[in-house]
Amino acid sequence: MSTDTQAVLATQTATQMATLALTQSAILGEGLQWHAGSGRWWWTDIEASTLNAWTPGEANTLVVKLPDRLGSFAHTRSGRLLLGLAKRLCMASLVDKQASGGATASLQALTPLCPVDAAEPRTRINDGRTDRSGNFVFGTMNEVGEQRAIGSFYQYSVRHGLRRLALPAVSIANSICFSPDGGTMYFCDTFSQAIMQCDYDADSAQVANQRLFTRITPDHAWPDGAVIAADGSLWNAQWGAGRVVQYSPEGQAMRVVAMPAAHTTCPAFGGENYSQLMVTSARQKLSREALEAQPLSGSLFGLAAPEFRGLPDALFDDRPIAA
Repeated sequence: MSTDTQAVLATQTATQMATLALTQSAILGEGLQWHAGSGRWWWTDIEASTLNAWTPGEANTLVVKLPDRLGSFAHTRSGRLLLGLAKRLCMASLVDKQASGGATASLQALTPLCPVDAAEPRTRINDGRTDRSGNFVFGTMNEVGEQRAIGSFYQYSVRHGLRRLALPAVSIANSICFSPDGGTMYFCDTFSQAIMQCDYDADSAQVANQRLFTRITPDHAWPDGAVIAADGSLWNAQWGAGRVVQYSPEGQAMRVVAMPAAHTTCPAFGGENYSQLMVTSARQKLSREALEAQPLSGSLFGLAAPEFRGLPDALFDDRPIAA
């Protein structure tokens, strides 16, 4: 495992620059994923309470206005969406509409599933991802402006409902992703500047052998969203540093992809053969001077290379339990 990312990055010679893929002004773009069924990139602007989707080559995005902030979400096997709306999980269907100025969509049959952290008003749902077995794994964050660790990690499934994972409390749950075989879970508390890993059993929602995967430096780089590629490497967006860093399965930094926006938030692989890397970004907490210097903040950035190969995002298993 790596204990000092900066020592490796200091000798890094293969830094690449991502290019603008889609101009946006997201306050807090997050949760990016490629959905092969629709041929679209999907992401949330958390602070705008919207779910967004974009078909490559089209000028406009599909925008879904939501009743609350969407921390994370998952596509399901039935074609519906599982939504992590601030303090609750919900299921919904979308109906596309055509309107002047671009495509929109409306929510249909928004169905509450369960409350999350109901007794803790200071938290909301944050990062989340479907595991390789079709369960939704997500975390919560403390949003009252302090670093106190009061957030948790959870697994949700149709069969078992909501189960808390036996992981330490965190200030900001992030970097949730799974090894190609599904047996290792990666996660972090953003304020710790360390990405962790643990053994993960999807059926029992049990975790064990928590250990350091890699430590992030310098001080202005904070681990945010992460994704696992087909070779088992982990790609992590680093808030404040304007970059995505690729780490080997052993936690060693391998590649840096630089962005023209300081607050990079979530990477994803998609497109043909999953060889397109896309990254969301944010305008939140940037000063006026910073926004003038980085006017593309909040946009989507991309990088294509034949050596890239991601993995399809697993679909949440929303099939009813057999009687």
